[in-house]
Parts: sequence; structure tokens; C-alpha cells
Amino acid sequence: MRVQLGRSFGWLWSAYAVSTYGTWLAFGAFPLIAVQVLHSSALAVSVLEAAGLAVAAVVAFSLGPWVEHRAKRPVMVAMDLIRFVAVASIPITYVLGLLSYGQLLVVSVISGTASIAFTAASGAYLKFLLRGDHLLVANGRFEGTSWAATAAGPPLGGALIGVLGPVITVMADALSYLLSALGVLRIRGGDIAAPRDRATRLRGADLLKGGRFILRDHVLRRLFLNSILVGGLIMATAPLLSVLLLGQYHFPAWQYGLAFGIPALGGFAGARLSARLVTRYGRYRVMSVSGWLRSAFPLGLAFVRPGVPGLLTVIIVEGLLITCMGIFNPIYATERLQRTPVDRTAQVLSTWSATSKLLQAALMVIWGVLATLTSPLTAITMSGVLLLATPLLLPKRIHLSAPEPAVPAEGVRAG
Repeated sequence: MRVQLGRSFGWLWSAYAVSTYGTWLAFGAFPLIAVQVLHSSALAVSVLEAAGLAVAAVVAFSLGPWVEHRAKRPVMVAMDLIRFVAVASIPITYVLGLLSYGQLLVVSVISGTASIAFTAASGAYLKFLLRGDHLLVANGRFEGTSWAATAAGPPLGGALIGVLGPVITVMADALSYLLSALGVLRIRGGDIAAPRDRATRLRGADLLKGGRFILRDHVLRRLFLNSILVGGLIMATAPLLSVLLLGQYHFPAWQYGLAFGIPALGGFAGARLSARLVTRYGRYRVMSVSGWLRSAFPLGLAFVRPGVPGLLTVIIVEGLLITCMGIFNPIYATERLQRTPVDRTAQVLSTWSATSKLLQAALMVIWGVLATLTSPLTAITMSGVLLLATPLLLPKRIHLSAPEPAVPAEGVRAG
């Protein structure tokens, strides 16, 4: 039986879906513009990705307190409009002959920072909007949408880039943020913002409140360390896998697209199954099993070889990995929301996201150096070996079974 989460959630979900599909539709467009339009070097393209990620994460640390003390829907609309203006500037300056590498870098930072703020605000608003088991169902729908967009977006975007070019495809991404803002504006009802003394100015210590809250809670601390390490080690190998498949093994572009498009369907299936598995087997068992498996499967990439067998190996390994992620992610996201009071949610989510992106950027650089000193396959194997230890950080049953109450703190405003 399908759980009804209400019209407000429907608009929030729709806003998330349209911007997510837009992002994946334009996946790879920035590097293509850098290479094909601006004739940038491989190093410049790597810097575009890593630097944009890192700078956005650093800036985002200051956004947690700012988002926390403001109504969440206006923040989401503002972040969507900022992303729309930033991304839309690319096709405009291209037509005027003013597009530069520096602009791509600035747009990458602005859109990345706005995305972190949007995610923090939407997560806090979701906690205000829904309660109890409905959070797990909602997070499962967000997760399923993300993986469906991951599966469909790049192939469609590749076709669109081939027909209209990367610049027009970026404009489609920009329009998706505008549609997302319109979806958020359709939401009716209350909103929430943590109060702040107008006479008290934002202090440097306020920027660390989210991190301190995470570290004080035993379950959140273990989930935090596990999630950022798993995400960082997996993302560190993404560029190396591209080099291995496209450069050394000479996979055609369509095979490369299949290697990452088909497995994303497993994430969609896993997200759809997540709530049902929790109902049948219990939250701890499902989180533990899927958490261990998602850390074991990446080691299978050590056996990737040229040709069709190598393609099948990538599809199977990535499919199993992403299916487990689709099951695990809604459970851990729900646990995180349930253990965080509403007046700390935005700060916790922004700190979580920013730290994760910083670590990903750092590990991408480190693994790039490792691949240079050894080989891409060796560096990918090293990541797989290290991932085997990350499940040791998952919460134990005794801690997970009794979550702290996540009730609104005194003075939190619900309009």
C-alpha cells in the first residue's frame, strides 16, 4: 500500500526531482565546455572539479547557522534562483563571446555552495513536515529519484549534447532550477526557523555547532565517519576508473555510459525496497548488512579487464554496490534526522555535506597521485581494501535501538 505523504511533500519532491534530473542531464557538460570551447588542459579540468568542490564546501560551513535561523522555504527558493542565474550566465557569455575558464570556476563554486544550502534547508523542512516512519518513506523516494536520474540523465544528456552542444544543455540545467523554485513556491502551510537574539552577532564558534552536535552523539558520530569515508574513498576512484576504462582499455563512449547507467537502476530498486526491508527485518539488521556489503563490493573493481568481460564486471560490481547504497542511504538519512533537533538540523546537514565534499576533493588529489606513482588499477584496488574496514564505524545495535528524541527545541518558530 502506497503511503500518502501529503501535497506539500509532493511539491517538495517534485522540486527535488526536476533539479536533480536537470543536474544529471548536464552531467559532463562543464568538462566538455572546458575542453571543446575553452581548450583547457587535463589539469585545468581536474582543478575545475576539485577546486569548485573544495571552495564550495569551505564557504558552506558558514551557511549552516544562517539557514538555521531563517524560514526554510524562502531559503530554498533563493538558492534555486542563485543557481539559475549562475548556470544561465554560461550560455549568455558564450553567445557574447565572453566565456572564460575563470567564469566556469566561479559558477562551479556558486552552484555548489547554493546546493549545500538548499540541501540543508530542505532536510530541515522535511523534518518539520513529516514525522516518524514517514521520514523513511520520504527519504526512500528522494533516494529512488536520485538514482533514476543518475540512470536516465547522462544518456539523455549525452544525446542532447551531441545534437545541441554542451552550452545549450547547460541552459536546460539552469531552467531546472527555475522550475524547482516554482515547485517550492507552490508549497502551502507552516515553516520553521530557529530563533536568535537580534543583539547577538554570529560568532566563529557558531559555525562549529553542527560539528560539535554530531561528535557528541555516539550514533551520529559513527554514521558521520562511516559515510564521509565511504563516500570519499568511492569518489576518489571515479576519475581513475574513467582513465582506466576510456584511456587504457579504450572502451567506446556508449559502453562507458552503460557501465554507469545500468547499475543506477539498482539504486532505484534498493531505495524502493528500503522501507519494506526495515519493516520485515528491522532497522539495525538492514543497515548493518547493506552497510557491510556496500563496503565489500568495490574491491571487485580490482578484477576489471579490457573487453566485454571487463564491461560486465563493472556493471555487476557497480550494480551490487549501488543497490546496497539505495537500501542503506534512506535508513541512515532518516536516523540522522530523527536524532537531530529541528533547531540544529540545517547546521548538522550543512556541516555533514561540506565535510564530505572537502574529504572527497582531498582524496581525489591523493588518489590521483597514487595512480601516477603506481597505476589507476592499483590505486582503485587500494581504495577497495581500505573500504573493507569502514563498516567497523557503523553504530552498534545497543546504540541504534534507543535514539534520542528529536523534538522541537523551546522557542523554535513554526508558522
